[in-house]
Amino acid sequence: MLHPRARTMLLLAIPALIIGIASSLVLIVVMKVASVLQTMLWTAIPARLGINFDSPMWIVVMLTLTGIAVGLVIRFSPGHAGPDPALEPLISAPVSPSALPGLIIALIIGLAGGVSLGPEHPIMAVNIALAVFLGSRILPRVGVLDWTILASAGTIGALFGTPVAAALIFSQTLSGNNDVPLWDRLFAPLMAAAAGALTTSLFFHPHFSLSLPHYGQMQIADIFSGAIVVAIAIALGMVAVWCLPRLHRLMHKLKHPVLMLGVGGLILGILGAIGGPVTLFKGLDEMQQLAFSQVFSVSDYLLFALVKLAALVVAAACGFRGGRIFPAVFIGVALGLMLHEHVDAVPAAITVSCSILGLVLVVTRDAWLSLFMAAVVVPDATLIPLLCIVMLPAWLLLAGKPMMMAWRNDK
Repeated sequence: MLHPRARTMLLLAIPALIIGIASSLVLIVVMKVASVLQTMLWTAIPARLGINFDSPMWIVVMLTLTGIAVGLVIRFSPGHAGPDPALEPLISAPVSPSALPGLIIALIIGLAGGVSLGPEHPIMAVNIALAVFLGSRILPRVGVLDWTILASAGTIGALFGTPVAAALIFSQTLSGNNDVPLWDRLFAPLMAAAAGALTTSLFFHPHFSLSLPHYGQMQIADIFSGAIVVAIAIALGMVAVWCLPRLHRLMHKLKHPVLMLGVGGLILGILGAIGGPVTLFKGLDEMQQLAFSQVFSVSDYLLFALVKLAALVVAAACGFRGGRIFPAVFIGVALGLMLHEHVDAVPAAITVSCSILGLVLVVTRDAWLSLFMAAVVVPDATLIPLLCIVMLPAWLLLAGKPMMMAWRNDK
């Protein structure tokens, strides 16, 4: 009844489902453990000691101790706690399974301790390593690249709670073979992404969207406004692109990971004391505070954006294990709200979505993912044509520019 191509896709469906579910479960367990530890560090212990969790002293102490703890994990764990995220793209080669326990512990400590990085890079590394290690032994005829793609798709689906992001990303990376239709190659990755997204939704719902005033009909002037906002966001992001490799080289002159991450934690603590608790952690919950609060001014939003950007660069340069997408979204929200408060004639939906598009594009250099994040955070279908149009000058501005990564010869 089925064509041989369909049978091939069907055979890969079961491993894809298993990998998608497993990828989500790894993410869920890590996030739940980090949440419990975060509550203990930032609520229970300060309350018992009679200290306000948002006091500058507690923020500096907690971030410094977090840096030292992560440094100890990296120093003494086998495999030195996996690859340095500052040197790797989001999807990279599988790491040794021996490095995974240290990588997970370092990630949990960083997430709970308030480091301005998200979970996406370490979770991706863990899921790819497990899929390749186990899959190549169970089905040795399936190549390493195939296991890597399935694990990546499952993780992306789990992270964002939808398979749409995986479909967009892999539609461009898997489109090279003209002999096999694109959707044949997308079938198994989409199955893994859907399984990951559905599993995540059983336990919690990633809450990206902001409650902003509805955007009406698109005007020609809005296109120019959006393009200017994207250009401002790109300019701000390129400052981080310039700073990251140079700070990475400077910090790695300290050699010892405990010293390097301890100093990095101290700097993050000082930045957190300046920006306040809203600039700590991965930024997903904190950006909701920015959108719902009515007390912040233009200078407040600008301070949040600059502090978070500096914290992102410092955390990545010092070797904390984490990803850069979620903090970039927070920076985009803060920058967009600041621009709207400064020029309130431009709707907040435009300034926020275009700021996110520009920042995520700088960080990932992936147009589809940037459009997806902007559309998810500001879920207004009227904005999609505008975002597609302003993506064009944004892509021109970034053509040939360096990625937000450190140089491999730094170390």
